Amino acid sequence: MDNNIDSITLYDEENNEVEFDVITKMDIEDKEYVILVPKDEDTDEAVALRIDKDAEGNEVLVTIDDDDEFAVVTEAYETLFSSDELN
Repeated sequence: MDNNIDSITLYDEENNEVEFDVITKMDIEDKEYVILVPKDEDTDEAVALRIDKDAEGNEVLVTIDDDDEFAVVTEAYETLFSSDELN
């Protein structure tokens, strides 16, 4: 995924378009992740998705179902932004 993407449009379970702001992209243990927040919504909750490749080699965003993997991503995100606040 291009590092210069500021927003992305995804579809919810009812096939409605939902626009998200991209907070950051992270590389962790040879995998790529993005952290998103809903655009124009006042929320502190972010969405973490893994960037995978489909059968044709196209990038797809997938939900992180593994609790251990999610914990690693959450810790990396919190570490990244807590160190940013100190500077």
